[in-house]
Amino acid sequence: MDFRQLGATDLRIAPVVFGGNVFGWTIDEKTSFAILDAFVDHGFNAIDTADVYSRWSPGNEGGESETIIGNWLKANPSKRDQILIFSKVGSDLGGAGQKGLSERWITEAIDGSLRRLQCERIDLYFSHWADPATPYEETLRAYEKLLKAGKIRAIGASNLDAQQLGEALAVSQAQNLPRYDVLQPEYNLYDRSGFDGALKDLCLQNNLGVVTYYSLASGFLSGKYRSEKDLTQSARGDGIAKYLTERGQRILQALDTVAARHTAKPAEIALAWLISSKGVTAPIASATRRDHVASFAKAATLILTAEDKAELEHASTP
Repeated sequence: MDFRQLGATDLRIAPVVFGGNVFGWTIDEKTSFAILDAFVDHGFNAIDTADVYSRWSPGNEGGESETIIGNWLKANPSKRDQILIFSKVGSDLGGAGQKGLSERWITEAIDGSLRRLQCERIDLYFSHWADPATPYEETLRAYEKLLKAGKIRAIGASNLDAQQLGEALAVSQAQNLPRYDVLQPEYNLYDRSGFDGALKDLCLQNNLGVVTYYSLASGFLSGKYRSEKDLTQSARGDGIAKYLTERGQRILQALDTVAARHTAKPAEIALAWLISSKGVTAPIASATRRDHVASFAKAATLILTAEDKAELEHASTP
């Protein structure tokens, strides 16, 4: 497995990160354990989750994903040294004051995440969303205390635009505070505008690691969803409908063409494109079956040609 340095952190990750949003939502604990075992067996080593996963599912309160990962680690204690755990803080957990990036909430939320994960440290802790109500300095000072206490190893940010990330980095430098060393943006062959351009340039200039979410556009880039009737196949169907456009069909056609050249699946090509993209350290991708994890392994070894990349990028141009 080709491990990659994650920006300026001391973390090295395989070319695909597992997306733990499915745990406690579309797959139960038993299936989650089997998927995690397969993921590690294939040589991958990073799992992404958040304190809010998967609060959106009926009957859930948040924390379900972290709890399942924690139970898996308890059942397999030797696996903790084989993996890196990413989690996030800031999303609304529903209780009074249980959201945002204040020092008070970060200090409380980290202990909840560690308790659910049943471990002493989170390797990479993300600010899940921007919090206009809290100064960057307050948030970064809270993280500084967690770093010194050994509760986290590195910090990152998700869903920040170029201006917000630039402001946060400037505060870190001016105040001699820890900086965001990793960005987690939405980025895939369909959704490119949010990262391409100023945000990508900023990450490259500052040696930030980048792990992309919605790397398969909620599953659309797998090629399984080509019409309205296909949306009933998944609990994520409502989120996929927006991709059923003329441009979306062009992208699927290009994926089919490139996949045929490599005897691969469209999803494997879509992930391989991200893995080979300048500025991207690794895509985050979810799996609900063991064969999905096998596809991650194939994507990690695929070598796309210049012709392949040009065809995919031409098809995805708005």
